[in-house]
Amino acid sequence: MSRVLIVKAGETLAEIRALRGDFEDWIAAGMELASDEVEVADARRGAPLPDPARPAGIIVTGSSALVTDREPWSERAAGWLREVVGAGTPLLGICYGHQLLAHALGGVVGDNPRGREIGTVTLELRPEAAHDPLLQVLSAGEPVHATHVQAVLALPAGARHLASSRGDPYQAFAVADRAWGVQFHPEFDADVIRGYLAGRRDQIAAEGLDVAALRAAVRESSAGPRLLRRFAALL
Repeated sequence: MSRVLIVKAGETLAEIRALRGDFEDWIAAGMELASDEVEVADARRGAPLPDPARPAGIIVTGSSALVTDREPWSERAAGWLREVVGAGTPLLGICYGHQLLAHALGGVVGDNPRGREIGTVTLELRPEAAHDPLLQVLSAGEPVHATHVQAVLALPAGARHLASSRGDPYQAFAVADRAWGVQFHPEFDADVIRGYLAGRRDQIAAEGLDVAALRAAVRESSAGPRLLRRFAALL
């Protein structure tokens, strides 16, 4: 099998990275892939993006960048994602990757009108998810971990809306046969999201959110690892 390509759109907080590694490490572990089965391309630093048909599958990571800034590296990656969808290569966009996929295909991304969503949130699945090749492994009401201030405000034409949460109506969608976006972070565990709550506590508090309550609500979840293993199986 060809290697899985992880397109790096950003990195985790420095204090988390020093102890636990970064997005690509958690994604590979969640998919149960060995190091020689994974290739990482840092899109922010101009890493070349391959022929969309070459990788066995592609995952685009989260980022603290904003899709609406339309930075050159991000717009280049968006154009490439259109080619990936056209090629039919299995694709999973996570957080920023989810938003970038929507933007690339004509959807609308902007500041979340419901404000920052951070912590462990409850996933609300739509009926379509039960028949989706990827999302079918999840159950309604499961906890997942999220942290974002921007969101998909309108899906691309023809996209299938699969999941929502109280803080974001578009937690997951699919396009074509084998491309998905999830706003939540399936690669996060409870300790990682606690690290985000600690690292961003000043911003969170300034926005009127209760940091202590958010921390108390953090729960472990098997949903994220299950989703990543399912994506690996689809390859």
